[in-house]
Amino acid sequence: MSVPDQSEPSAATPLLAPVEGVPPVLDTAAEISAAAARLVAGTGPLAVDAERASGFRYSARAYLIQLRRAGAGTFLIDPIPVTDALGPLADAINGLEWVLHSADQDLPGLAELGLRPARLFDTELGGRLAGFERVGLAAMVERLLGRALRKGHGAADWSTRPLPADWLNYAALDVELLLELRDAVAEALDEQGKMDWAAQEFEHIRTLDPPAPKAERWRRTSGIHTLRRTRQLAVVRELWTARDALARARDVAPARILPDAAIIAAATAEPRNIAQLRTLPVFGGPRQRRYSREWLAAIERGRTLPDSDLPPLTQPFDGPPPVNRWERRDPAAAARLTRARAAMGDLSTEHSIPVENLLAPDLVRRLCWDGLPDYAAVEPSAVDGFLKSGGARPWQRELAVAPLAAALPPSD
Repeated sequence: MSVPDQSEPSAATPLLAPVEGVPPVLDTAAEISAAAARLVAGTGPLAVDAERASGFRYSARAYLIQLRRAGAGTFLIDPIPVTDALGPLADAINGLEWVLHSADQDLPGLAELGLRPARLFDTELGGRLAGFERVGLAAMVERLLGRALRKGHGAADWSTRPLPADWLNYAALDVELLLELRDAVAEALDEQGKMDWAAQEFEHIRTLDPPAPKAERWRRTSGIHTLRRTRQLAVVRELWTARDALARARDVAPARILPDAAIIAAATAEPRNIAQLRTLPVFGGPRQRRYSREWLAAIERGRTLPDSDLPPLTQPFDGPPPVNRWERRDPAAAARLTRARAAMGDLSTEHSIPVENLLAPDLVRRLCWDGLPDYAAVEPSAVDGFLKSGGARPWQRELAVAPLAAALPPSD
C-alpha cells in the first residue's frame, strides 16, 4: 500500500483571487432562482462551503454559502434574507455529489436551510484516510495542487453586514480549487486501495443524525475544577443556565454575554446583593450592570437550593469511568485497554490512518471495560457484533476485529 509523499513541496504558486473574479453576493429570490438555473446547467460534483459566526453567535447557522460547479462558476449566497426562497436552489443541488472540506462542520447548518447532498466527498476526511499528516484545506491544496491559498478570515464574524470585500475574496477562494482537490484526493485513495473505505465514511457523515445535546453542559465551564463545594456548583449551574437562555434569545455566543471566569468568580464569592456582585470582575462593567438582577437571582437560586437538589461534585457518567481510574477500579480492564490500544496503534501504522479514524476511541474503551460478557476466550464474532452495534463501519470491523479479539484475553 503506497503512502503519500510527506516531503516538503516546492514553492507553491500563490492564488490571491479567484480566476473569474469575486462574484457578487446573491440575496434576493430572483438571484437565487437564476443561480439555481445556472447550477443545473453545470456538470459534475458541486463544491460547497459555508461560513458561520462561531464565537460570535449562539446558533450554528450559515451566514454565507459558497458554491462552485464546472460550467456554472462560483456563487456566493447570503441565506439570511432569502431563507424562505431557497427552494429552487435545493431542487438544483440536493441531487448532486457535494464536495466539502470537514463536512461535519457545515452540513448541520445547511440542512437547517433544506440543503442536503445526495452524495458526499469530504476532502479533509479523505486526506486523513490517505495518510496525509496535514489535512487543513490550505495545506492539502499546497501539497496536491501546488497552489498557496490566502488565509486569515476563517474565524471572522460572518454575521457582519455588509461583508468586507477581502472576506468575500477569501470565501470564494475556499471553493476555487475544491473540485480539483477532490480528484487529487480520490486518486491517492484509489492508489492505496482505500476508496471503498472512504465512501463508507462519507456516507456515514452524510447520514449522521444531529448529535443529542450533551447532559450537564454547564460542567464544561472553564475553571469549574477549582470549586470544591456542591453549593458552588449549584451557583455555576444556575448562572450558566441563565446565561444560556439569554444567549439563545439574543443569538450571541454565551462567552460574549458573560465569560466563564466571571461565573466561577461569582460561585466562589456568592455575593448577597447587587453592590457585592458589582465588585466582582466583569459584573461591574457597563455591559453587565443591566443584567445585575438576573445574575443575582441566579446566584440566589443556587445558594438557597435544597441540599437534596444539589449537583454531585463529579458528573455521573454513562459508560466507562475516566481512563486514569481504571487501574484502581478494574486492573484487568486497564490491561485489556493497554493491549487493545497497542493493537490499534499497529493497525494505524500499517495502513497509515490515524488511530481515531480506524475506530472511535470511546468505542474501544467501552469494548474493553464491560463490552463483552467473557474476556477469557473472546470470539471474533462477539467483537464484531459489539463494534457493529456501536456504529463501526464494515471496513473498520474488517480491519479491527481480529487484532482486538486476539488482544483482549489475558496473556497468562
